[in-house]
Amino acid sequence: MAQKILVAYTTLTGSTKGVAEAIGASLASLGEAVDVLPMAEVKDTADYKMVFAGSPIHNHEWLPEATGFMEKHKNDLNKKPFAPFLLCMTLAMKNGDKYIDTVSTWMDPVSRMVKPVGVGLFKGVLDIKKIPSVKERLIFRISVLFGVWKEGDHREWDKIDEWAKSMLKLG
Repeated sequence: MAQKILVAYTTLTGSTKGVAEAIGASLASLGEAVDVLPMAEVKDTADYKMVFAGSPIHNHEWLPEATGFMEKHKNDLNKKPFAPFLLCMTLAMKNGDKYIDTVSTWMDPVSRMVKPVGVGLFKGVLDIKKIPSVKERLIFRISVLFGVWKEGDHREWDKIDEWAKSMLKLG
């Protein structure tokens, strides 16, 4: 019988990797054996008793690599507890909590492929110099000037820890 938990992730600037590592550490603190891996390195999910999978949101959806991971592994993931999560700067906006219902719909394509035990919606990191597109860097700079966002790390580590541990109980 499978004994390990997989925390798979994809990332643009490294912040989702940090959340995946934090989830892995939370689960390990409860005595679980955990692998934290980039989705591109996951060849098979069959040997895991539970899978967490996360991606940043870009243009209101998971990254294509994450969607591809889901397509590739959905048959197996539907046979075990599955807990997807996202990082999204919309939640870090002033009054970002009022957007939680909208942000949660961005996980609908994932939830249609595999029924999750629960979904994690987390604030991300805004480090403009790490944004690959010049156009998007400019848009974020203007948004920061107008007070829509603040640069910095908005991840809420306690919330991430609590969510990970609660998913383990549901799984």
